Amino acid sequence: MCGAGRVLYGRALRAGRLPARAAAVAPCLVDQGLLHPDLDDMRWLLPSPPSGALLRLLRGIEEDVARERHREAELTRAFAPLLALAREAPDHPRDVPAAPLTLHHGATRVADAVSRALDACTHEALTIQPGGFRPGADLPSGPPCEQALLSRGCRVRTLYQDTTRHAFPVVAHVERLQGDVEVRTLSEVTEQLVVLDRAVAFIPAAGDRALALEIRAPALVGYLTALFDRLWDLATPMFPNPPPAPARRGITARQRAIAALLTEGLTDAGIAERLGMNVRTVRAHIAKLSTALGSTSRTQLGYLIGQSGIVGPGDLSRTC
Repeated sequence: MCGAGRVLYGRALRAGRLPARAAAVAPCLVDQGLLHPDLDDMRWLLPSPPSGALLRLLRGIEEDVARERHREAELTRAFAPLLALAREAPDHPRDVPAAPLTLHHGATRVADAVSRALDACTHEALTIQPGGFRPGADLPSGPPCEQALLSRGCRVRTLYQDTTRHAFPVVAHVERLQGDVEVRTLSEVTEQLVVLDRAVAFIPAAGDRALALEIRAPALVGYLTALFDRLWDLATPMFPNPPPAPARRGITARQRAIAALLTEGLTDAGIAERLGMNVRTVRAHIAKLSTALGSTSRTQLGYLIGQSGIVGPGDLSRTC
């Protein structure tokens, strides 16, 4: 019974009846037999005794439970000979192959699934960690797990956004890692990705990252691995720290990346999200672009960017 239904049913019990039109907001009362039409005057509904209504509803639940128990017994009888056959076959495989796709709900289950896969990793871990200064994603594949992998001989390749170069905690951690580890950065990366031994992958399955998808289908894992390799080839090693790219017409590489996204029609907030920056910094760069190109409006700025040639194929590829 909904909240409105409880209020109306109490009102009907107190008054002895209820206008039929008043029950329109709670049709559950009539559906469940708590109110029934007054045969002498169809404009009114009369309440059924609560004790009788409760017994009737409980009886329905008992019938549902009895049906489920009967179904349980039928399933048990159907599987009994199959279970006996499996026990009698000594060569029958005991290990059930992992499902090609598994959806994990909640942070705890996601963490457990990724931890099990990390424990089984023997060769290579590839990860994409977006965010810049923003909080990291929920998949527990970041810094705390890396040294354990390196210590048992795995190689680790991690791809961050360029803004991570200025995130001291991340940089300090990477500098402390011992083993076959390499970190590169791009202006823009995909959502979080974890690929282990090129055999299993994890990706977020919801915008708020409350779900994660575990992928063991070879075709899909191969596709995601190829995507990582493509982005890796386009990225710049974090160490040694490369010199800043030369400015073109006084416009820096970061401003060219912002200009490329401006031509796609993104808002300031959208650009900040894609590049892992805060909105204030993006607006400051846009203001410098406007000054450098002599723009007086955002529409004109987009046109001038296209005409100026400051955004070339290289700039577009680095914002993949």
